[in-house]
Amino acid sequence: MKPPETKTAIRLQNLGHAYVPGAWIFRGYEAAIASGRIIALLGINGCGKTTLLNQIMGLLKPTEGSVHVDGEVAYVPQFFNAMFNYTVLDIVAMGRAKKISLFAQPSPHDLELCMSALERFSMEDFASRPFMELSGGQRQLVIFARALVSEANIIILDEPTSALDLRHQNDILDWIVSLSCENKLTILFSTHHVHHAYAIADYALLMLGDGTALYGGAHSILTESNLSALYEVPIQRAELQHDSRSVATLVPVYFGKHRKIPSGMLPECKQNYGINANDE
Repeated sequence: MKPPETKTAIRLQNLGHAYVPGAWIFRGYEAAIASGRIIALLGINGCGKTTLLNQIMGLLKPTEGSVHVDGEVAYVPQFFNAMFNYTVLDIVAMGRAKKISLFAQPSPHDLELCMSALERFSMEDFASRPFMELSGGQRQLVIFARALVSEANIIILDEPTSALDLRHQNDILDWIVSLSCENKLTILFSTHHVHHAYAIADYALLMLGDGTALYGGAHSILTESNLSALYEVPIQRAELQHDSRSVATLVPVYFGKHRKIPSGMLPECKQNYGINANDE
């Protein structure tokens, strides 16, 4: 018996974009993103991550090549600020906009779906609270709920953990994995946190500074050499023991050797900077 074929959710074919003729931001991108998987998008600032996401969402026409998306896309922005004093339930109900006819109010069924989504993220007690009174982590969970009620099968997240503390970062990563595994959603997220990508992504798209890209299994793409060359910062893979389990992660290494050394620095401080007596 043949194994079931994997459905492709997003396909990039010879994709390229230039805002100015001949000045390519990226070119020749090829990727087949399988349905129900988690894909991490990484690259330095200004490499074109937002441009690529806009092309996938159909907001920007490629200069050359094509993007094929099989399904509906929901977008979770990096920051979301409501212009009016909407409640949390109002914000989530906005995710049902494509399911509700023009000028119609959300039906009892729509509101039930919205409350179920809030319960999924343990946010049901905040339904009547003004959205702008929530913390950054709480707002992010509400926007996740809004994406979920849209019934889209592809969710795009723009740096979902960038403004969150460590606990809320962990919560967001857990929910990304849950939505992929339990809801079979395709999750594409951009990030500068290489350890997050290494921990949860099935695949990685690494946008290189010369306009080209590397795409493949996350652990085969997110290597020390690839990431160190991209970010121009030494990055090492580390094996840690936690709760009797071995955990692999990626760690940027900062020596501080290029910082100005204050006069009269104590010897123990010099050791922290990686400075030997012979180096002075």
